Parts: sequence; C-alpha cells; structure tokens
Amino acid sequence: MRPRWFVVLAVLRLAVAGYAGAAPSHRRGPAATDNHDFSSLERTTITVGSNRGELLMELPPVDLPAGGMVKQPASLAEFPVDGSIYAVRAEIVDVHGRQLPLDLLHHMNVMNPNERELFLPISRRILASGRETGEIRMPWLLFGTPIRAHEPILANAMVHNPTNTDYHGVRVRLVLAYVPSGRPWPLFSVLPWQLDVAFPVGDKTFDLPPGHSERAYEGSPAIAGKLVAIGGHMHVYGKAIEFWDATTGERLWRGEPEPAAPGEPGAVPMGKFYSLTGIGVRLRPDHRYRVLVLYDNPTGKMIPEGGMGVVGGLFSPERDAVWPSTNPGDSLYQKDLKHFMGKKQPAEPMPMDMHMEHSHVGH
Repeated sequence: MRPRWFVVLAVLRLAVAGYAGAAPSHRRGPAATDNHDFSSLERTTITVGSNRGELLMELPPVDLPAGGMVKQPASLAEFPVDGSIYAVRAEIVDVHGRQLPLDLLHHMNVMNPNERELFLPISRRILASGRETGEIRMPWLLFGTPIRAHEPILANAMVHNPTNTDYHGVRVRLVLAYVPSGRPWPLFSVLPWQLDVAFPVGDKTFDLPPGHSERAYEGSPAIAGKLVAIGGHMHVYGKAIEFWDATTGERLWRGEPEPAAPGEPGAVPMGKFYSLTGIGVRLRPDHRYRVLVLYDNPTGKMIPEGGMGVVGGLFSPERDAVWPSTNPGDSLYQKDLKHFMGKKQPAEPMPMDMHMEHSHVGH
C-alpha cells in the first residue's frame, strides 16, 4: 500500500496545476458598518483557546427557564487574529462552565455586515450551527475560510429548553480550529454561502400544508467560482432538498435526511465536490440556480412555521475575483440587517410544536 503522503501529494499536484481558482482575491470593500452604530450592542467574545490553533467564540450569557425559549439579539465581536478557519463545532455551557445538552441550541448565526451574500445583496453569513449540525471539518491542508483581525462581525442565537430544569448563565460557544496567516496552507480560500426557499429576507420558516408540497427559490451568484461543498437543513417531514442549475436543468445535488427519532428532523449529509480527479462544480453569474425542498406532511392539517429549506456550503471564487461588499443603501440589506439584529426580550414559553419535536431531550 502506498503511504498516505502519496495521496496528499497527488491532491496537491492536481490542485496547483489544474485549478484556476486558487488563492482568490478577498479584498475588503467599503465598510457597511460605517453607516451603523453597533457600539450599544452586547459583546460576543472571541479568544485564542488553550489548545493551539483554536479560537473560542462565546455569546453573552442568558438564563433559560424550564420550558422556555430565548432569542438572543445580535451582539458584536471581532476576530483577534488573521487566519483561515477549517473546523467548527458548537457547545453550550452553564454559569459554572459545565457542558449542557447540545439539544438546547436551536441555531446560531454569525455574519459579516461588510460583505454580501453570494446570491443576494444582504450581509454574508460566515458561520452557522445547530444541534443537528455536528462538527464541520474541512481538510486543513486544502481548504480554509479566511478571517481578518479587528473587522466587526455580528452573532445571534436561539436556545430552547424542553426539560423541567432551569439553566442559568447559559452561553452558546463555537470552537473554531484555524491556521494562522502566513502559512503556505491552506491552498484554497473558500467562503461560506447560503440560499433558502423563503428568501429574500426574514424568517426562513413557512407554514407547511398537509400532504405533498414543494417550495423553491432561484438566484444568480454575484461572481463566478467553484462550489466545493454543500449541505442542507429541513424540518420534520422533509423528504429531500435539492440544488439545481435552473438554466441548464441539471440537478447538481440532492440531500435526503438521515433516520431520526420520531418528531426529529434528520441531519442531511454533506455533499463534497472534490477528489483526486478534480475540485469543485463551476457556478456562473449568467446562470440561475434553484434550491428546492420537498415535504410530505401526514398530519392532515397545516403546521404553522413547520417548513424550512436551506442549502449552504463552501464556494471558492475564481482567481482575481473580488467578493462584493454590501451596499448600505440597498433596501434588502436594510431589511435583513434589521431582522438579524432582533430585540432583547425576556424568556418566553416554548411553542407546543417545539415541545413535541424535542421532548426526548434529557435533563
């Protein structure tokens, strides 16, 4: 058997010789934050971890009563270093630093208000996690998402508690593995993107009708590049989520949820478009791309906010491409920013359908 380094060298030769998208430009455009005052926001802290090559991102603490739900508004943070992130995992801890069940996390989002999304002129989501996401890890030698020190980013989260136990000082935490800048690796800069069926802005959920239903949305990327990886998220009764080149009629990816406990959404396996034979599927600004989600609701009734269909992944811009900055005057940008910011509010009772979906969570 050939040693592992032979495979690594083969990938490197293929990457360097055959892929035009290596080392894309990632210059910063005009700062959208110049038009917004975020100084009154609470702070999300990002510190260098005790383990070498890790960053710890922690949202402000909240109290989470039994049967309660807390939607945390946006908080402000800055990365302390320049580098490239290649792995992300979520944790939840209490006021004493003890690990809590990850099922308490509904979702966490981090966005850069200075850069736009690939398919829409809204702020680009750079990190996201949920309880079913698990650890997201890329081959550190090949791929990394660039981060810049001292550039403002915004984070929010929603936590819920279907148990009979009160939790105090709950903190949502992301553990980020990274490579410091100045290293010859990773070879490819990849940037996260997302597209959902409820775009253009606002909540991603929609009312789910009984029986079979489908919902879709189309858009075009702002710049050309390669789709390197893709994943998806659906709610309970979701059957599949797909990503299409609507211009050619070609289905580029289909994700089906893995088996899950009754009333639980199944995790959708990640699609990876890289191997020894090539890296990435090309996306073009002159093509339309469609996200399509398929549901089968057997309850015989409408489920309020019972549907969701989101795809997201990693995109490597073509060589010399500049990721576009946001336009603070754009109406969609303003609406999306207002929605992301949210408002500080006390803990509220958890909706009944969420109790049912997560009733298996232990104390």
